[in-house]
Amino acid sequence: MTISLPQRLPLANLRGLVQGGHTRPRAWRLSQLERLEQLIDQHEGAILAALAADLGKPPLEAYFEVVAVRSELKLAQRQLGRWMAPRRAPLPLSQRPGRAEVVLEPLGCVLIIGPWNYPFSLTLQPLVSALAAGNTAVLKPSEQAAHTSALIAELVGLHFDPSVVRVVEGDGSVAAALLQEPFDHIFFTGGERVGRLVMAAAAEHLVPVTLELGGRSPAIVLADADLPTTARRLVWGKGLNAGQTCIAPNHLLVEESVRSALVEKLKEEIQRSYGDDPLASPDLARIVNRAQYSRLSGLLEAARGRGQVLAGGQCDPSGLRIAPTVLAVDDPADPLLQDELFGPLLPVLSVGGLQEAIEHIRRQPKPLALYLFSQSAAAQQAVLQGTSSGGVCFNDVVMQVGVPDLPFGGVGNSGMGSYHGLAGFETFSHRRSVLRRPFWLDLRFRYAPYGERLGLVKRLLG
Repeated sequence: MTISLPQRLPLANLRGLVQGGHTRPRAWRLSQLERLEQLIDQHEGAILAALAADLGKPPLEAYFEVVAVRSELKLAQRQLGRWMAPRRAPLPLSQRPGRAEVVLEPLGCVLIIGPWNYPFSLTLQPLVSALAAGNTAVLKPSEQAAHTSALIAELVGLHFDPSVVRVVEGDGSVAAALLQEPFDHIFFTGGERVGRLVMAAAAEHLVPVTLELGGRSPAIVLADADLPTTARRLVWGKGLNAGQTCIAPNHLLVEESVRSALVEKLKEEIQRSYGDDPLASPDLARIVNRAQYSRLSGLLEAARGRGQVLAGGQCDPSGLRIAPTVLAVDDPADPLLQDELFGPLLPVLSVGGLQEAIEHIRRQPKPLALYLFSQSAAAQQAVLQGTSSGGVCFNDVVMQVGVPDLPFGGVGNSGMGSYHGLAGFETFSHRRSVLRRPFWLDLRFRYAPYGERLGLVKRLLG
């Protein structure tokens, strides 16, 4: 069901279903997951068409979004019984006899605010976790991906009862109005600036938040890397969705001795992947809107004026397309390295070695993803011990997000909280501590009057 603000959301109805215990049974949760599965299976063609209309996604790249939600669904359906089971906690001797456990309970009605870059999967993957955990939900898809937003609203209305899932469409003012509602959890995927606004609004109602943000995710390339494979994977990761991926490699930190060789391999891979005229390639998505295109093309033209373009650089303002572009950067203060690029521009900065690369990363806000291309186990361990990031992937890019059992989330400026698999189930659950005590063996020494029992208590409890 779709509603428009300022109409008041019937949160009491959405929350009441949870408070009444109707969402607790495993059977109810599985039935909601099955509804979501049917939504995808019955309308796959329409989903791919909407993603093509919004972002010019090739069918294969659009299908990745469908696969992401299906994988999340299959894992939740398979593991739900185990996730829901109470978790025993050991009892100290002084608390025995008894039984302690942690019970994971639904939070209530949650708000999920989706982004425009992966508007289908990043709106519905969190919904999988929310429903598996026994919650009801309100979805706010991104208005920047209008076709996908409208389709989500239509399909949710067809497949879900309005007391379980509702969709609210609209612009930033609608999102701001939603944030004034006392939801039980807010899950936001987007940029750091809006993430701060979400967190500030949530604080007014003391609502917990999960923020899936972005950041300048670097990729380190050392001299011992397999350069042809490295270049192939980097070009794929940067070209995917025209670089509009929160975990795309933002820039390269390349060991000086292999910089020239890697740049040549990157040129070859761009040509092999997208042809002599990348702007005519059916496999290159477009930039989402005119504002984002203007931002990226402005950065590119300024870099072109400084003689930094090493490969690519073609632009199509009418079609909002920019070719994958490799750019030379000699100074960490270069404008290309100051903000997340979120487009098909790939700056290359030389470093003297791994330690210099690590020091560069430490000076930046903690990224959502960190990549290292090296055959050295010692180098991999040095990166793990010497840096902090939401996730790490060695010798590849982006692929870590496709492992359903790996928690996905940021740290510091790149976000807080995580989801996917068990992590998502726990994000949308309250961990309720439960202690059960019998009436028998009720020793008197804990009750007043205490008398001279301090010595005994010290011996027993330490």
